[in-house]
Amino acid sequence: MTEDHPLRTVETLALVALGGFAGANLRYVLDVALGTLPTGLFGTLAANVAGCVLLGFVLYEEVYVGVFSRQLRVAVGTGFLSSFTTYSTFAVQTADAASDSLAVAVGNVGANYALGFLGVVLGRWVALSFAAEVAD
Repeated sequence: MTEDHPLRTVETLALVALGGFAGANLRYVLDVALGTLPTGLFGTLAANVAGCVLLGFVLYEEVYVGVFSRQLRVAVGTGFLSSFTTYSTFAVQTADAASDSLAVAVGNVGANYALGFLGVVLGRWVALSFAAEVAD
């Protein structure tokens, strides 16, 4: 079957849907688990940072190792991680926090971006580690 066959599109849509289902449900479980903390900021931060690590790994795995299939990258990257992480909730929670404490809001923005960036770097490092093992 060729890459442009209509069944490839159906397969891709199904993988995105399955990944999205799993990501959204795991996100909910994470929010419930961290719901005992004072604000919802920590669940969103944890999901966003974990998502950055995983996406960094998946994308750099393709560059440096290339073992994962396109289908797995689509299911994990587009499906799972786009449902697991959330920019809109981050923005709303930050705006809500700003009405109570500007320092908390600024801290939340800084933490999401700084830790998210570090997460991508960590994911890349893990992918490079696997690439080094494959090369040996």
